[in-house]
Amino acid sequence: MLELRGVTKSYGGRRALDGVGFDVAPNRLTGFVGGNGAGKTTTMRIALGVLDADAGEVSLDGSPITATDRRRFGYMPEERGLYPKMKVGEHIAYLARLHGYAKADAEASATRLLTQLGLGERIGDKVETLSLGNQQRAQIAAALVHDPEVLILDEPFSGLDPLAVDVVAGVLQERAAQGVSVLFSSHQLDVVERLCDDLVIIAAGTIRAAGPAEALREQHAGRRFELRTTGDVGWLRAEPGVEVVDFAGGSAVFDAQTDEVAQRVLRRAVSDGAVLSFSPRRPTLAQIFKEVIQ
Repeated sequence: MLELRGVTKSYGGRRALDGVGFDVAPNRLTGFVGGNGAGKTTTMRIALGVLDADAGEVSLDGSPITATDRRRFGYMPEERGLYPKMKVGEHIAYLARLHGYAKADAEASATRLLTQLGLGERIGDKVETLSLGNQQRAQIAAALVHDPEVLILDEPFSGLDPLAVDVVAGVLQERAAQGVSVLFSSHQLDVVERLCDDLVIIAAGTIRAAGPAEALREQHAGRRFELRTTGDVGWLRAEPGVEVVDFAGGSAVFDAQTDEVAQRVLRRAVSDGAVLSFSPRRPTLAQIFKEVIQ
């Protein structure tokens, strides 16, 4: 488990991080979201040891992280950093060699991973000949080739088409299932929502929400409900304690002041006609994000 506690960082008179703390658990995908300049990249660089924090600590399985521990980390920066004149397969195998792999093992690991990422036919091509999306896949391979136990990726889905997103997502899910702690940042909230077990939302250098995705949805759900019937639910507009959010024929989305109000609405709907469905409306990640950063 990667743990951050009270991490603070300032640049001159500007505080970039203020008491940042959250966990990145093994066997889980943790999405790290926030606007530009919120502090995501600074946080990840401190976790990696690229930057020093002014205060706070980063630990792995309860112990301070050593240089040896960080060799078990995999990192993909937002900026592409591959050598453009090297062949793709040779480049990824070279990075594996830097992590202590024997030549044959490094080449086998690079070939297997590049094939899994959909670059099997481009192994012999120079990096500079790849499209930006394929360079992104190669960059992800560079972070994974030494089988890290902690994986930190800065915008891994940037520039990928929907099919490539699915391929990369599958690879990350497989690594998480093998026990890897995976943290990735992304501005693509729909992708984060679809993939992540845990979410961390940061704004202006502070953590605004963190925890299991389902728990955050439940926490921010409030008392919004969706009602679908075979009849007309226009009467909802006159119900005390009800604010109609959306309305169309026999369907409506509404906010109830209390649970008792919601139950009263359900009883009225049942008495008026057949109820097709009645359920809480949980917010999307985008809605939670907007709510917590205000």
